[in-house]
Amino acid sequence: MSDQNHVTVIARFTPASDRAPQLRALLEGMIAPTRSEPGCRSYDLYTTETEAPDFVLLECYQDSAALEAHRTTAHYKAYRAQLSDLLAKPVEVSVLRPVNVIG
Repeated sequence: MSDQNHVTVIARFTPASDRAPQLRALLEGMIAPTRSEPGCRSYDLYTTETEAPDFVLLECYQDSAALEAHRTTAHYKAYRAQLSDLLAKPVEVSVLRPVNVIG
């Protein structure tokens, strides 16, 4: 039987002009501490293959409580405090719950 309680988050970041390197460094800095959180199943950073790349985080947590715990961590709060100066537009976030998952 598959686990139907996990939560997946897709977050898309569009860097402000000439801020892509700083944004990438900030996002990469979130990987290790987030992956070490007890409720984190995966936390993977991707980039688009375009001249002006966007960054996409694909995150999976064991449940809603784990996602909420992530949002209260010091590393999350510090990252959020730096984020707005690096973006061309607000982060696009989708929080997904499984409907019909095999696994």
